[in-house]
Order: sequence, then structure tokens, then C-alpha cells
Amino acid sequence: MGGKRDEDDEAYGKPVKYDPSFRGPIKNRSCTDVICCVLFLLFILGYIVVGIVAWVYGDPRQVLYPRNSTGAYCGMGENKDKPYLLYFNIFSCILSSNIISVAENGLQCPTPQVCVSSCPEAPWTVEKSQLSQTVGEVFYTENRNFCLPGVPWNMTVITSLQQELCPSFLLPSAPALGRCFPWTNVTPPVLPGITNGTTIEQGISGLIDSLNARDISVKIFEDFAQSWYWILVALGVALVLSLLFILLLRLVAGPLVLVLILGVLGVLAYAIYYCWEEYRVLRDKGASISQLGFTTNLSAYRSVQETWLAALIVLAVLEAILLLVLIFLRQRIRIAIALLKEASKAVGHMMSTMFYPLVTFVLLLICIAYWAMTALYLATSGQPQYVLWASNVSSPGCENVPINTSCNPMAQPVNSSCPGLMCVFQGYSSTGLVQRSLFNLQIYGVLGLFWTLNWVLALGQCVLAGAFASFYWAFHKPQDIPTFPLFSAFIRTLRYHTGSLAFGALILTLVQIARVILEYIDHKLRGVQNPVARCIMCCFKCCLWCLEKFIKFLNRNAYIMIAIYGKNFCVSAKNAFMLLMRNIVRVVVLDKVTDLLLFFGKLLVVGGVGVLSFFFFSGRIQGLGKDFESPHLNYYWLPIMTSILGAYVIASGFFSVFGMCVDTLFLCFLEDLERNDGSLDRPYYMSKSLLKILGKKNEVPPGNKKRKK
Repeated sequence: MGGKRDEDDEAYGKPVKYDPSFRGPIKNRSCTDVICCVLFLLFILGYIVVGIVAWVYGDPRQVLYPRNSTGAYCGMGENKDKPYLLYFNIFSCILSSNIISVAENGLQCPTPQVCVSSCPEAPWTVEKSQLSQTVGEVFYTENRNFCLPGVPWNMTVITSLQQELCPSFLLPSAPALGRCFPWTNVTPPVLPGITNGTTIEQGISGLIDSLNARDISVKIFEDFAQSWYWILVALGVALVLSLLFILLLRLVAGPLVLVLILGVLGVLAYAIYYCWEEYRVLRDKGASISQLGFTTNLSAYRSVQETWLAALIVLAVLEAILLLVLIFLRQRIRIAIALLKEASKAVGHMMSTMFYPLVTFVLLLICIAYWAMTALYLATSGQPQYVLWASNVSSPGCENVPINTSCNPMAQPVNSSCPGLMCVFQGYSSTGLVQRSLFNLQIYGVLGLFWTLNWVLALGQCVLAGAFASFYWAFHKPQDIPTFPLFSAFIRTLRYHTGSLAFGALILTLVQIARVILEYIDHKLRGVQNPVARCIMCCFKCCLWCLEKFIKFLNRNAYIMIAIYGKNFCVSAKNAFMLLMRNIVRVVVLDKVTDLLLFFGKLLVVGGVGVLSFFFFSGRIQGLGKDFESPHLNYYWLPIMTSILGAYVIASGFFSVFGMCVDTLFLCFLEDLERNDGSLDRPYYMSKSLLKILGKKNEVPPGNKKRKK
């Protein structure tokens, strides 16, 4: 057995040797992965150049502000006091095309559009007696400034209507998304030209229901305005619960893990009992799979006894495996619990680490905001293109009109013999160097987004690992802990290991990009009913998912070794992997116990905040006084979901720090076992509880006497 053990140890590297000069994170170190650091900095420089190019050639006003028929922006420049866009015939958006397509194209409709200072407040139609009057008499003198710019005062109304220079009717409207949308609670006038049994009221209702923009956006804004301070209170409760859970682990880690394990055993036992009862009932009825046969209706298999028998066997096997694990691995579970307590103690001594996720959050927000703005500017880098359009190209006089050819919106074809001919917006040009390279620039931006996000996350992991490693390798705690361990680890990581973090982040980024490409291909092939192709695609996606999980695990432990020893990424990843493989059973036990505990913690925080938010915002908590009454909301579930989402983000941030602390202390613990033997010259750095569990002791117990130099 001894020879077998030695061979296994040799296969996964030799144990770490004792180094009398080692005192925790190495201070005298040099820059690592310099080539990757240079490549990363050059990539960031190129990313900045892409942003500058996008800023120079792009114009986000094209998606932020509506345009009138002449191509001018509403609410800007000469139309600064006219922020709203009015459609002459809003029903052209409804009757001529799919409303979803209209919304996707920026609410562009084949009808003249004009910028107005305010939307119409009352219904109005052109009367027959007004057709012979001038535009000035009918529109301008009555404060109906809704004609296209430049329409002469003395032009007859009938001429302006034929050339679609002025609207033939107005509907009471309200601004939404910068556009005038008609009200739905006003009886509109009867208008000619709306055929096929579609009434104006139905058209207005269909448009508003499809976009659903005005009412929902206003109500959501009102709800947030009335409940934002209570949402902040809920987030504060989540923060307090997360801190209390981590700090109390020092006292209740053992009982809590025991309760969780017994809970899992109890759930499995109840599931076994339930499956047995279902199987017994169906067995007495004689319901067998032979009677059912093969069917694609999976719910039908619930009515046969073989389904419940198979579930019963699987659950019984899982229950037996878990019981055997508890019996034979109880010692390692005790080690995991002791490490959880030690991690809570480390967090208590370095409370600043709990708020480091705020730094990571800000950096992630900067990366996402920069990418979003760059992508927006790139997407709007082309010049708007306009083409000739007519509602009915088969009408007399439209035979020789070059439909879909380029035109100038500033010079509308007013004298054309084709009725309804106009110059409408089509899209943005793809000519020019930037526009031809738009796809490549967007790909560069996506790669920059993934790489920078992964680098920021890697920075946070390495910084936290350096701080917690300084705690473990402090022989006298807390006297030997550095004064500013988190700040020192941050400066040390940025100065020496930017390249190593970029290397690990790049590997993970390439895998994630491959997953995104596969998801895109799978989306495009979703309509192909080829089971072989779908099976192959599913296998590829599963393999890449597993690869991404493995790389994240390996990178995480590599960053810990980088923070301690200051070696390059490849050497650190190899050393971490070999160390973990030499202690694979401990790794599995600690990982599962930690995952179970952190899952319970998240469930406690998120569930507690969710339940409190539900009872409060739904008005089920009475007698709190006038100052603590729940606000009257349109959608009471909105602040509840916001509170739950915020509580999950806060809990994930705090527990990610705790998880990083556990992983760092675990690797240090494994190396402590290999480096030292408890003698006067080589004492263990681990806590007394870990020494007691392992049945070991120090000749110089930590904290009582000075360590021999």
C-alpha cells in the first residue's frame, strides 16, 4: 500500500518542500507573463482606438431622438423647442405592415412626420368648406402648426393634402417615446380611407397594446418613485443578513452543516417514501409500461409503476451513497467545517475584504458601459439613407416612378403624378471604411468586453487571495497580519501580475466566445428537424460548458498560487492542479460542503428579503404606523422583484468573498501539511482546531511563544 501511495504522489508531483525563508505571500517578486501583458495593453489601446473611431463617426442621436420626414432630429438644433414627432396618418403604421416590424425599425412609418412642440389635444378633421381655403387660414391662424416646414401660407388646403404637406385629421395624443400616440379613451371622428373593416378605435388600441409603452413606462416610474427608499431598506436588510451569516459561521458552522446534511437526508428519505407509495398504488392497479407502450407524451409515464420504481431505486442509491460518505469521510467533513470557521475568522479580522466586491462591481460597470456606448456609436456610424415609396405602386401615374431609389428628404417629390409618393427613411449606409469594417469592429468590441470582464474578475480573485493568504501564513494572529493586507495585495497584483491575469482571462474568453458562436449556430438551426445534427450540437455545447467550468476552477486556484508565490500563470496553474490532485478527496468534500453552505446562505438572505418585501409591498403587514405604511403601487410585484434581485446580487458578492477565503485557506492548509511537521523548526501555521482534528500538535503552539527563526 505504501508503494502504491508513493506512485500516486509521484504521478501528481512531489509534495512541497520546507523552505525556512517562506513567510506567506512572497514580497520580492518580478513581473510575470510579460508578453501577454504587452498584448493585453496593446489590445486595450486598440479598444480605445475603436471607441474613438466610433465616437467620431457614430451618432447615437439616430436611436435616441426621432427624425421627421426631412431627416432633422426632434428636440435638437432648429427643432429644440419641438421634441415630439407627429405622424400625419398613424394608421399607416398599423395597416401597411406588422407592428412588431415597425417597432424594430425605430417606429418608422410610411407617412409624413413632423416635429411639434406639443401633441394635439382635441380631435379635428378638414371640412369640405375648408378645402378651398389657404393653409394659413385653416392651420396657422388656428395654432395648428402641424404642417411640414416651408409650406406656403397661401397654398390651398386641398393642394397641401394632395401633396401630403399637411395632415387631413388630428387625434388627441400624448407623448410616449418622443412620439405622439393617440389616446384610447376618446371617440375618434369617422375618417375616409380606413377600409377592410378596421376602425380607427381598433387601430389605436392595437398600436398602444402592441407597443405598450406609455402606460407601463409611466406606471413603472411612479412605482419606483414611491418605493425606492423602501427598496433601499430591503437591500440594507440583505447586506446585514449576509454579514451576520458569515460572522456567525464562527459559532454555528458545525451545527449548521449538520442540519443541512440531515435536511438533505430527510428530503431524500421523504422522496423515497413518496415514490414507494406511488409505486405500491400503481402496482395494485396493474398499471404497467407494457400496457402503455412507447409514447412521446412524457407525462403519461407518471401513470406506470416502472417509472416510480426506477425513481425509487435511484433515490435509494443516492441515500446510501450519502450515508456511506458521512460514515467514511466524517473526518474530512470536520476539516471542512473547521476551515469554514477559520474563513469566518479571517473575514472578521479583515472586514475591508467584504466590501471589495464594490470595487469589482464598479470596474465591471465601467467595462459594460464602455462596450455599450462603443457598440451604440458603431451601430449608428452610417449616414441615413432615404428611398422613394408609394402606398400603391399600381396606381395610375406610378408606373414610371423609380420606387426604392435614393432620394433627398429635404426635397420631397411634391409635383409627382404618383399619389402618395414620398421619400422615407430606409436605413443606414454601409459605405465607407468604418461602415465596411463595422462587423469586424463589433467583433473586436465583443472580444474586448469578455476579456476585460474576465480580467476584472481575475483581479478581484487574486487580490482577495493575497489578503487571505497573508492571514493564514501569519504565525501569530492577528499580530503578524499586515496592516493593510487588501491594499498591499491590490498594488502587488497590478504591478507584477497583470499579464498572468490577462493570460488566464484570455483562455476563458476564447471558450466563452466559442460558446456564444455555438449558441448562435444552434439558434439559426433550431428550425431544422434533424435529430442527428441537434444531438451533435448538444454534445458540443455540453463539452464547452464543462470546459468553461473546469477552466474557471483551474484559473481560480492558479490566481491563489500567483498571489502567494508570484510565479507565472502556467506554473501556478500546474502547481495548484497537482496540489489539489494529491488531496482530491478533501477537495471534493470541501467543495460540496462549501457549496451547500453558501447555497443555504443565499437562500436565507434572498428568501428572507423576498418574504418581507412581499408582505410589506402587498400591504399584508398592518399596524406599523403612518410612517411605515406600504406605498400604493400599480404593480406591487415590481419592487418585490427588484428587492429580490438586489438581495441576490449583494449575497453573491459577500459570499463570493467568503468562498474565495475558503479556497485560499484550503490551499494554504494543504501546503502547510506538506511543508511542516509541527516540530520546533517547522511548526504548523493552522489553527488549534485543525491541529486537534488531524491529531497533530505544535511544539510551539501559534500565539503562545515566538516561532524559532
